[in-house]
Amino acid sequence: MQSNPRPTNIVLHKQSRALEVSFDNGEQFHLPCEFLRVYSPSAEVRGHGPGQEVLQTGKELVNINEVEGVGAYAVRLHFDDGHDTGIYSWETLYELGSKQDEYWRLYLEALEKAGFQRKVVS
Repeated sequence: MQSNPRPTNIVLHKQSRALEVSFDNGEQFHLPCEFLRVYSPSAEVRGHGPGQEVLQTGKELVNINEVEGVGAYAVRLHFDDGHDTGIYSWETLYELGSKQDEYWRLYLEALEKAGFQRKVVS
């Protein structure tokens, strides 16, 4: 039975507002802080069940202040907007990385459907 990929390196790039995660299967993902924030696994974002998700808006400039290890299975990301309740398991980080394009498209569609326009930042 093949185990789930585990991170071998996690690097926070504060200036470019991204988290770089390398896995033991050779894959590496560059995950923008905004993306990680809007897809936080916390109840505040995901809700307590299907259909209870809360669309996150205005997170274009969010950054991560701290990456805190949680046991040998996850990290807690402390965002500079005060959000720090999401625990990102290795499985969650890998899923977010491997499905980043699809999830980002879905997020942009949800913003548009809700009448929000994402600010373009450089």
